[in-house]
Amino acid sequence: MKKLAFLCAGLFLILSTAVFAQEHASEALEHANAAVEHGKAGHAPILVEHAKLALEHTLAGSLVAKGQAKTHLDAASKSLQDAIDHGGLDETDMATKAAEEAVGHINASKK
Repeated sequence: MKKLAFLCAGLFLILSTAVFAQEHASEALEHANAAVEHGKAGHAPILVEHAKLALEHTLAGSLVAKGQAKTHLDAASKSLQDAIDHGGLDETDMATKAAEEAVGHINASKK
């Protein structure tokens, strides 16, 4: 009976970590898309705000993700940091491209 309980607890833990990673990826995607929209409109400061929020979620999701999802969330984090850096320098086009890369990686992490 103890083995069954242990097995069920382990299975629940595995499934719950995947759910937490997906929740963070969804939130990150929402903010990364907003960053792209504002970047295309030329609003670098707002792009930076959304990119920072997206970065928080990709980092949190990366902590619980595994395999390809983790790889893509890590890549998205790097792209978001690039977007923040370029946006802070008012390099809106480069920041927008970096945010678009992040969107691609976040989408790939959800597959």
